[in-house]
Amino acid sequence: MRFRGMGRMGRGTGVDRRTAMSAMAGAAALGVVDCALAAETGVTDTRIKIGQSAVFTGPAKDFGVDYKAGIALAFDKVNKTGGVNGRTLELVSHDDAYEPKKTAENTAKLIDEDKVFALIGYVATGNLIAAMPLVEKAGVPMFAPLVGTTSFRTTHNRYLFHVRASYETELRKIVGHLATLGINNIAVIYQNSAFGKSNLDTCLQIAQGLKVKVVDSVPMEIAATDAKPQVAQLTKAQPGAVVMIMAGKMVEVFLRDYRAAGAASPLYTISVGITDAPGSAQRLNGGIEGLVTASIVPSPQASRLAIVADYRKDRADAGEKIDSYTMLEGYIAARVFLEGVKRAGKALTREGFIKAMEDMGTTKIGDFPLVYGPNNHNGSNFVDLEMYTRSGSLRR
Repeated sequence: MRFRGMGRMGRGTGVDRRTAMSAMAGAAALGVVDCALAAETGVTDTRIKIGQSAVFTGPAKDFGVDYKAGIALAFDKVNKTGGVNGRTLELVSHDDAYEPKKTAENTAKLIDEDKVFALIGYVATGNLIAAMPLVEKAGVPMFAPLVGTTSFRTTHNRYLFHVRASYETELRKIVGHLATLGINNIAVIYQNSAFGKSNLDTCLQIAQGLKVKVVDSVPMEIAATDAKPQVAQLTKAQPGAVVMIMAGKMVEVFLRDYRAAGAASPLYTISVGITDAPGSAQRLNGGIEGLVTASIVPSPQASRLAIVADYRKDRADAGEKIDSYTMLEGYIAARVFLEGVKRAGKALTREGFIKAMEDMGTTKIGDFPLVYGPNNHNGSNFVDLEMYTRSGSLRR
């Protein structure tokens, strides 16, 4: 077979037909590779598009607003220095108002219309449950949801990466601490949702293992404005302590009515109980004092720690007004994500990112310890117990 023009090219340049054909084949192969690399959804030569669905309105909005602020702070900082491997990060966020159905709709939009590379910063157990079937079908990494529910940790999912410690780890820390103090009977008040019910079960199992009796467990609606019936029921049970598995404004409602009733049993909450501690302290006229919380990141004021010092500097440089544990958690989550993107290299793909995360092993971001592997996407086990003061600050 003769290729037109090939003979002329060979005669004019000293390149024979075989060499020319090899060159063309090589160029074609390179072109295929280039196209494959460039074709990864959400990735261009200069940008990586990341999606988020979270709660930005309603009683639990502080979680989404603060978490997004932390993620954006880390992304903006790296963007100002040229991005990661020459690409800047673009965060596309949609409000789901804490409604799982809306989360599913937002997730479909982020995957099918916004064409994001990965998802980050989802909030709440039921919302993550709604999103995961879409995530798995599309093969999209789901990174650092603000969720610690046990079921997402015990069943391995190659697309789901956690940063925060699990609620099981938090509850084990709380109940174990109470057992050490000699408190062998407790009550639990829990949010009447997938999040609350799942973690109530976890708490009951932990208590049983530690020989701590749960004398009562009381549900409460997230939109409740009156907790007097729950307070009366808990008071009647006379527990040595009350463990709170709730999130958002309902926590303030319960604390208000609990303090007003003169109930004396000490209160313990998992990390998502309070988001705006100074605001809560003011609205409750100091009623937050004595509440013990599990913390899954260091104090945002602990500048002696490298990761917190970075956060405080970046926050000051950006003129950011929000300053909370949830914002710091979002900042740390984004820093871990950025490290995974960096390790995945210039030829960024979803599969390459997953492998880079799994190859990370035992590592530290700043001085925040994490562990990842092919069968371990759980990230951090850091949990501390701290007590709120009257003003809303924390002390050990």
